[in-house]
Amino acid sequence: MTTWHIILIASAATLALKLSGYLVPAGFLERERPARIADLLTVALLAALISVQTFASGQALEIDARLPAVIVAAALFALRVPFVIVVFVAAAVAAAIRAFG
Repeated sequence: MTTWHIILIASAATLALKLSGYLVPAGFLERERPARIADLLTVALLAALISVQTFASGQALEIDARLPAVIVAAALFALRVPFVIVVFVAAAVAAAIRAFG
């Protein structure tokens, strides 16, 4: 089996999974529990993506200036600071750590 076979099989499986979503009754999706799971799953997937992109370098964990920047950004979000300011402050923290560290 070549790489192209694997790509085609994965593509077909993804398309089948997406199309199966149309078979789920609308009443099921409007209930409280599935809606809550869908909301929480979105947040969990986004958190996992951020974690992997921030702390992974190939197969290893890499802790550098990004960790304090993410912590500062999370603290600013908890304080409900506007997004643009959060981005600039987190970037400044990471730049300062890289410049002086």
